[in-house]
Amino acid sequence: MSYKKACEVNETITWHDITPGGDVYEGGTSKLVNTGDWRTMIPTFIADKCKHCMLCVPVCPDSAIPVKDGKRLDFDFMHCKGCGVCYKVCPFGAITFGKEEK
Repeated sequence: MSYKKACEVNETITWHDITPGGDVYEGGTSKLVNTGDWRTMIPTFIADKCKHCMLCVPVCPDSAIPVKDGKRLDFDFMHCKGCGVCYKVCPFGAITFGKEEK
């Protein structure tokens, strides 16, 4: 479901069609919204140090580390919030982390 569609108001919906309070059926992830503007810290990918172990990929809460053909790519900065989890788990120093200059 697109962000626009999720935000549309349906005036004909009844209370029978609404999910019970507190039940979440789909994650409200940054895939639907550009959240990169929130970032104050930024990771930097150092490709020549990366061993493509993929330890950083599953810990990213924003799915901001793309993978193609078994290789991790540079960050998706439209969605990265700069939490630093990827930096903490990288055993090869392939990710640095610092203040973002805007």
